[in-house]
Amino acid sequence: QVQLVESGGGLVQPGGSLRLSCAASGSIFRINAMRWYRQVSGKERELVATIISGGTTNYLDSVKGRFTISRDNSKNTVYLQMNSLKPEDTAVYYCKAAVVATGFSYAMDFWGKGTLVTVSS
Repeated sequence: QVQLVESGGGLVQPGGSLRLSCAASGSIFRINAMRWYRQVSGKERELVATIISGGTTNYLDSVKGRFTISRDNSKNTVYLQMNSLKPEDTAVYYCKAAVVATGFSYAMDFWGKGTLVTVSS
């Protein structure tokens, strides 16, 4: 089985920065795309950033120029550097990875349990 664990959330003032991490572990053969989502209570989960195995990235318009997604394939870890944070960035942030598990020929999606980011003065 595969597990994803996020870390790095917390309380930060507007204009501040946080770096989220998401480490995958378990029976991993290969990880394809890795993504960060966020969800505010009562709203649908939204896709914030994507990075594929070759390094190509894509971002939600409202975070472009402020957030940077990156990955360390040797550690099966994806990061989200968040700068110039705004109160509207407050949410639970989740990572999702498309993982080809050992013994399988196709990728399956796995989710972390989320980490809370609160932007407030």
